[in-house]
Amino acid sequence: MSVHDVRFRAMGTRMRVAAEGASAALEHRVRAARTELEHTDQQLTRFGAGSALSQLNASPSETVEAGPLLRDHVRAALWAAQRSGGMVDPTLLDAIEAAGYRGSLADRQRPDLTDALGSAPERRRASAREDAAWRTIRVDDRAGTISRPVGVHIDLGGTAKGHAADRALAHLRGARNALVDCGGDLALGGDAGRPHAVIVEHPTTREAVATLRVARGGVATSGITARAWQRGDGTWAHHLLDPATGEPCWSGLLSATAVGTSALQAETLAKTAFLRGPEGARRLLRRRGGVIVHEDGDVEVIAAGEHTMRVRRQALDRLRIQG
Repeated sequence: MSVHDVRFRAMGTRMRVAAEGASAALEHRVRAARTELEHTDQQLTRFGAGSALSQLNASPSETVEAGPLLRDHVRAALWAAQRSGGMVDPTLLDAIEAAGYRGSLADRQRPDLTDALGSAPERRRASAREDAAWRTIRVDDRAGTISRPVGVHIDLGGTAKGHAADRALAHLRGARNALVDCGGDLALGGDAGRPHAVIVEHPTTREAVATLRVARGGVATSGITARAWQRGDGTWAHHLLDPATGEPCWSGLLSATAVGTSALQAETLAKTAFLRGPEGARRLLRRRGGVIVHEDGDVEVIAAGEHTMRVRRQALDRLRIQG
């Protein structure tokens, strides 16, 4: 039995591909998974003019030729938009750039959010737009095209990480245990069916606050601590926007962690849970379980079913919950 474990950076974040098994081809499959992630980074970044996504957004035509990778990821983003009721909206690129997120924040130190939270507007859950532009996007695999009205720009954002993790995991067939970690979006699998222990960290202190046990599927976290910035007028912004207003959503949460049947589903659930705020997150995450962290630092572990456990911030050094 051998273990192959590679760690690298792509898509502006840390990546890990790990697999355990007896197959002689396993090392090759791990390399293929890494290649999948690095190719996705090159083709789907919005920070490089030569990427397939940037070329789509820059095209003056309504219908644009698109390769299979871009078509598949745009389709995944539309799936997330549909499943989230429009809360995960891939057509907010103009809004997020207007909010100040025009370049990569990958190498920036995490900001202290004390001032941001103290000066943020009234907390409220986000809402979807009834006339959302994502409903106008069409993916045509037979023609090899993507169609959308001119001026509709696509940002694949978190769905690209989740879907990329799922696609990379598919390369690891035959492994006894396998995982792909795309900056915290986890795709988990393996023939053994043995649960993976996924440690959930507090977003500000990085303490372990819960352990989720997942054999197959995905785990993802959505939150504001890694990608927040101060704008020129002194106000604070972050990358999780309210689709109805195009402004950062201050929902009362710092982060939400979700379990799903895939990394894409987990990413969709986590972002939707954050945008819905504490009560909406509880209702959404009860089916499969998850964790939410409130702005005051309190941690709420949501078990699959009806029970939740909220732990005061001061007690976190004693917390070790087995999911």
